[in-house]
Amino acid sequence: MNIYIIRHGETEFNRLGIVQGSGVDTSLNETGQWQAQSFYAFYRDQPFDLFVTSALRRSQETLMPFLEGSDIPWVKMPEINEISWGTHEGMPSTAERIGVYRHMVEEWHKGNFDAALPGGETANQLAVRVQFFLDWLSARPEKHILVCTHGRTLRCMVALMKEQPLQYMEHVPHANTGCYQVRRHDGRFHFLMENDTRHLVHAQLAV
Repeated sequence: MNIYIIRHGETEFNRLGIVQGSGVDTSLNETGQWQAQSFYAFYRDQPFDLFVTSALRRSQETLMPFLEGSDIPWVKMPEINEISWGTHEGMPSTAERIGVYRHMVEEWHKGNFDAALPGGETANQLAVRVQFFLDWLSARPEKHILVCTHGRTLRCMVALMKEQPLQYMEHVPHANTGCYQVRRHDGRFHFLMENDTRHLVHAQLAV
């Protein structure tokens, strides 16, 4: 099984530094649409036989160039929605909120995966639903799968696929439409490519 996993394209909230999370259902901005089209142009000849997105628009819109007019199965999985950032969602990243966020990440680093932003999800809660998704994915019959998810969820997914503790999330890069290529073989996930953005460079050179 060959799996391509990407983070969604840029939204205006990304550009402005406003917290999104699972409770803010934004669309791609102009840059995000360009990133999605650039990814499609670079990967459209891959023999994908399954598309998977989260239940949020920014994930679905990123794969829309593949989805429009296609009869290839598309599955929407709320299990790979972004983490809930609680009361921080929809709010600008002020120094105070950044401080609260950094304190939570420090708690995760210490192994306290039940820490969360006020009203938000814990790392443990995120990991439970992401693991459910990975188990579901591993049981699929398709061989070439494209998945579009979100920044923190992707970081958690990579940590779990690499069988690393959740602290490893902080070492996982995740650019908008950055692509991970993973091969599942003998019950393990093997990483062939990480956060690759060659499609964006290729699109810029083509202009």
